[in-house]
Amino acid sequence: MDNAPLLMVLPILRRLRLPVTRDGAMLLLMAVTQFFLGLDTYLAHQISGTIVPREWIPIAFGPLAGVCLLAAGVLARRQRMAANLLATVVFLASIVVGVLGSYFHIVRAMRPFAAAGQQLTLSLLVWAPPLLGPITFALTGVLGLSAAWQEQPVDSGTLLLPGGRRLQMPLSKTRAYFFLVAFWMLATLLSAVLDHARSNFTNPFVWIPTVVGVFALAVILALGIYKAPQRADYKTYVFTMLALMLVGGLGFVLHLLENMAGFALVWERVLRGAPLLAPLLFAHVGLMGCLVLLEPLETSLDSLRQAQRGV
Repeated sequence: MDNAPLLMVLPILRRLRLPVTRDGAMLLLMAVTQFFLGLDTYLAHQISGTIVPREWIPIAFGPLAGVCLLAAGVLARRQRMAANLLATVVFLASIVVGVLGSYFHIVRAMRPFAAAGQQLTLSLLVWAPPLLGPITFALTGVLGLSAAWQEQPVDSGTLLLPGGRRLQMPLSKTRAYFFLVAFWMLATLLSAVLDHARSNFTNPFVWIPTVVGVFALAVILALGIYKAPQRADYKTYVFTMLALMLVGGLGFVLHLLENMAGFALVWERVLRGAPLLAPLLFAHVGLMGCLVLLEPLETSLDSLRQAQRGV
């Protein structure tokens, strides 16, 4: 995996000898993401005190989808195409869950019988259930679908389908990944801005994710637009992704402190105060962005295994 751009920027990672290719790492991350989406949705829906039946759909779907994706990862060792089909069903279902959730949140944010121009206002968007929360299920589904199907040859935009059929995409998988990560960054940034708008941005710390998020969005889009990024471009990109991870970690600590009284975590504050897991979305995007630069060639994994066996 010596040709991976991530290893060119951070040579120290060569010592890790990661036994996974880019798509495999992405699928693993999406499986873990589903677990956390289910947990985050559960915490968010606890605010009302009573979780109605339809609100249990994303709560139950998250961990179930995570288990199915991990099972698909195990199955892929022997039946790659069957694993692809299983993962495809899960990711399509994730898209449906995300779209339906966004619809329900928009309906709750609207006042259909209000005067013209008052049915949906910025104030309602700020204080309504997070509109962009459910869409993360859909983004996970789209990104997962991109990772599930093998591109052959690499960077050709040609996906290998069941029965030996091929599907030509308008972009190579690498560039598609960049744009999908950019969508994740945009959703994360807008979600943070709407959440912090409730405090009127009086706390100077809330400007950090806003500024870093806007810069990161521009950098990610630039890498997607460039057809032949240079080493300096990759360096800027990688250190921006590391900055996102740092911002996510810092935000998590600040939200944790906000929800504590002395040395005790107050559960009521966790539910109704600063959302505990929300800042980790910045770290999530940063990690996802770094994975885009891993080695895409699946044959390299076979070569690594042979080298470890001394072949």
